Amino acid sequence: MNRISHIELDDSNLPPPTPEIEQERKVAMFDLLEENSFALPTRDDRTAPNGPYHLNLSIKEKRLVFDVETEAAEKAAEFHLSLGPFRQVVKDYFQICESYFNAVKTMPPSQIETIDMARRGIHNEGSRVLQERLEGKADIDTDTARRLFTLICVLHFGG
Repeated sequence: MNRISHIELDDSNLPPPTPEIEQERKVAMFDLLEENSFALPTRDDRTAPNGPYHLNLSIKEKRLVFDVETEAAEKAAEFHLSLGPFRQVVKDYFQICESYFNAVKTMPPSQIETIDMARRGIHNEGSRVLQERLEGKADIDTDTARRLFTLICVLHFGG
């Protein structure tokens, strides 16, 4: 029950994504909904409603907003995270992704693999930052953090 069953990205004010970014988004959303771990801990002596949850991710006033509801559309939690701690890792991630997408077109597999390893390392760093920022607000596992980080990058792309 401690999982996300539905996710929305509020990208209405963002420029259209590149085909590569759109593909990353689709894969992350599919993988996230297939398997994730997301729980709301007890806060201020209030027990959080049980999942599964609907999650709406957006950027408002330069803050990342997690709006969480139960499947019955009842508000479960809302938290706003500063984008500052994500800026450099998102920038690094987009740069390495661009290198990766270009490499796939022209480079031999060994060089593509090297770039992909670097991409995974930066992605892991982003997921670690996300887990730290969500501490005390939501409990997520590493795979869920990785997929959510990808979606944050999609939002950050135009934010």
